[in-house]
Amino acid sequence: MFQAIRDYFSQHIRLDDKQASARGVQLATASLLIEISRADMQVTDGERLAIVQQIERFFAMSSADTAELVSLAERETDNATCMFEFTRQVNEHFDYAQKCEIVEMLWRVAYADKDKDKYEEHLLRRIADLIYVSPDDFARLRFKVEAST
Repeated sequence: MFQAIRDYFSQHIRLDDKQASARGVQLATASLLIEISRADMQVTDGERLAIVQQIERFFAMSSADTAELVSLAERETDNATCMFEFTRQVNEHFDYAQKCEIVEMLWRVAYADKDKDKYEEHLLRRIADLIYVSPDDFARLRFKVEAST
């Protein structure tokens, strides 16, 4: 995963290790959102839009930077063998409140097509477990998103 980040950003921007680490966690987060959108084997326009909106808001990124990040994340998820590389980044760089925000973002992508699929819920539950979000917060965030959609 980090080689793709280094290759991409070395072509566009000179990054130090701290900046590369920040880009890595952005890529990991975007990749998890993409994984959720793909869980039911149908990625809708609503899910694509939700991914972009969540990334722009969470990382305060421009539309152009978000588009580049999503494109890179799509390639990373195509080549990923498991989610561990993504969840490890989240665990290393985010506190518990931020992890809860990520779970909420994942729910927003899952509900973007107005239909929560059992595969999306299963994957979301696995991700929440891997980033150590409690079952109570997992359920609370699900109901919060359900109520707002």
